[in-house]
Amino acid sequence: MYAAVPPEGPVSRTALRICPLCEATCGLTLTVEGARVTGARGDADDVFSRGFICPKGAAFGELDGDPDRLTAPLIRVNGQLEKASWAEAFDLIAARIRPVVDEHGPNAVGVVLGNPNVHTMAGALYPPVLLGALRTRSLFTASTVDQMPKHVSSGLLFGDPFAIPVPDLDRTDHLLLIGANPLDSNGSLCTAPDFPGKLKALKARGGTLTVVDPRRTRTAGLADRHLAIRPGADAALLAALAHVLFAEKLADPGPHLADRLDGLAEVEEAVREFTPEAVAAVCEVPAEEIREVARELASAPTAAVYVRVGGSTVAFGTLANWLVDVLNVLTGNLDRPGGALFPLSATSSVGPPSRRGFALGRWHSRVGGHPEAKGELPLAALAQEIATPGEGRVRALITIAANPVLSAPDGDRLDRALADDLELMISVDPYLNETSRHADVILPPPPPSRSAHFDFVFNGFAVRNQVRYTPAPVALETGAMDECEIHARLVLAVSGMHGADPSAVDDLIIDRLLTKAGAPTGLPDRLTGDTGPERVLDLMLRLGPYDGLTLAALRAAPHGIDLGPLRPRLDQVLRTRSGRVELLPPPIAADLPRLRAALDVRRPDNTLLLVGRRHLRSNNSWMHNLPALNGGSNRCTLQLHPQDAARLGVTDGSPVRIRGAGGEIEAPAELTETLRAGVVSLPHGWGHDRSGTRLSVASARPGANVNQLLDGTLLDPLSGTAVLNGFEVTLTPSPL
Repeated sequence: MYAAVPPEGPVSRTALRICPLCEATCGLTLTVEGARVTGARGDADDVFSRGFICPKGAAFGELDGDPDRLTAPLIRVNGQLEKASWAEAFDLIAARIRPVVDEHGPNAVGVVLGNPNVHTMAGALYPPVLLGALRTRSLFTASTVDQMPKHVSSGLLFGDPFAIPVPDLDRTDHLLLIGANPLDSNGSLCTAPDFPGKLKALKARGGTLTVVDPRRTRTAGLADRHLAIRPGADAALLAALAHVLFAEKLADPGPHLADRLDGLAEVEEAVREFTPEAVAAVCEVPAEEIREVARELASAPTAAVYVRVGGSTVAFGTLANWLVDVLNVLTGNLDRPGGALFPLSATSSVGPPSRRGFALGRWHSRVGGHPEAKGELPLAALAQEIATPGEGRVRALITIAANPVLSAPDGDRLDRALADDLELMISVDPYLNETSRHADVILPPPPPSRSAHFDFVFNGFAVRNQVRYTPAPVALETGAMDECEIHARLVLAVSGMHGADPSAVDDLIIDRLLTKAGAPTGLPDRLTGDTGPERVLDLMLRLGPYDGLTLAALRAAPHGIDLGPLRPRLDQVLRTRSGRVELLPPPIAADLPRLRAALDVRRPDNTLLLVGRRHLRSNNSWMHNLPALNGGSNRCTLQLHPQDAARLGVTDGSPVRIRGAGGEIEAPAELTETLRAGVVSLPHGWGHDRSGTRLSVASARPGANVNQLLDGTLLDPLSGTAVLNGFEVTLTPSPL
């Protein structure tokens, strides 16, 4: 007799996919069995990441196959969310949103765009069309809890909020990092696979790494010099560095910048009072050490200054980001190899730059009077814009890959507003989470393996020019809808074109691109691509700055095409009315007295300042539902120094009540000497303890929502960014 032969399982194969889980955009090689991703490793042949992978990328299959992901639309029937067909979902949207607009005007519809949008093709291509169709000014995004200060400072300096110079990591001799921990976060507004490896290479070639951070992070542990600054004092420190450069005749923008600058003498006068002695107390950094840092920066053959979340989500975030590029200018390192350079994405527009400049405050929020920045209003103001009665109130809300109940200040207030004060809410989200649970319609995109990928956003911040495209590794399942089609049908539903073919939206995008570029009329006939988004990508590549680059060329190079190192191109990016770098724009000058006044404020002894922290296994709230990423050292604990713990009677692992201006929360204490006394740290994005969600892993380890400590009133006035770092809290031990 012969033994029975077991039936063969699914055939195993490999497929390439660019990782969409953080800004590093690493290339992955997926193992796929049938329709299931069973493994992920770094793509050793990827032209950009060269095989690097972090725990998030390694967990791609777990994210892709998360059983809690929604697989069909949900609509609210008699107060309950029930499964529905796609047709029913879009019919409901079309029927209910137009009456809101017709009766109350376009601004009655708010739109919230979350962090994951910039990690998908759909999130990059369609929201601008959606906003155009709605004609609403009620736009709120994750930028005002993260990066808006950099957009504002770049807009004011260079005339374009997306003209963001990045450190030339592969060639710099000296890197000054402020409020950044790339060994855990992989970089932000600086797309760099294997950022840790690049820092180690910097040191191996004899370079210098200086880190400014109140915590001794893993990145700070690698540094040649670590300044354990008082949280929120980054702008004062940077102003003092600029002062030293002027006072000691070390400021030298160099011949390549000399005729491209306006306001150099005015900046010297503006920082005159910010001596190292004047800022030492508020920074809690010795004056002589500040001078040494300035001298090292000036004497380095090349250098770059880089600031991220820790220096942005503070009371002087825009000033800090402005001063970063002022320092890059003063040391002659802006727009030169080894310094800070402007990447050139393959889909960047070409042609002579416009000189329209950048304006702040073209309109203001209805209740708080907050000025718009880059067309956006502060996410911290969303709750009051919904809940406060009166003309112009937000009555309908569309959230796309956003969870502001956890990511914005005072989530409890927003939670109530979503529950009680909206006439309609629509969520594009794969999860029933703390925010989408309030929706009347939820449109779930398919798992990422079912979507093609191109980084429209992050290639514009990359430390090396390159271009990569990966088709969807796995075909859509029956009944699922492609993410781009979901977005296109949403545009049609809100614009009065419900029922039209979604290709009409892609054609609209193509027509607008052709008109803007003044392209030849026959170009659309030459476009290739199996889908509308692929045709759009092909057009953008053909209109881009690299001759001969097409979608077909990308398909023929599955590991990507290297376009070379960053090159000087300041003249191509300047959009200011003067055509020059405007070093002291009026909004910046008007805000400097506020910084000067802060030097005279002395905080009481034993005041505790709270800062956030990143973890390599986390990216805000949207990865907490994966067992591989929600565990180990990725815990929602309140870190504090043993000296503070002893003074307050707190023991390691014991529960602690944390109180801020907006409320109080509880978290277990974690005693550590990795942060300075007087500073406590709690990570962002936790608080998965609300009912009505479908997040089985996250809700089992909910953690505490740090943003509930804030009432939404603490904002950087220029950018509207919430002050999530460096605010005062009090601690008391909780009874066991």
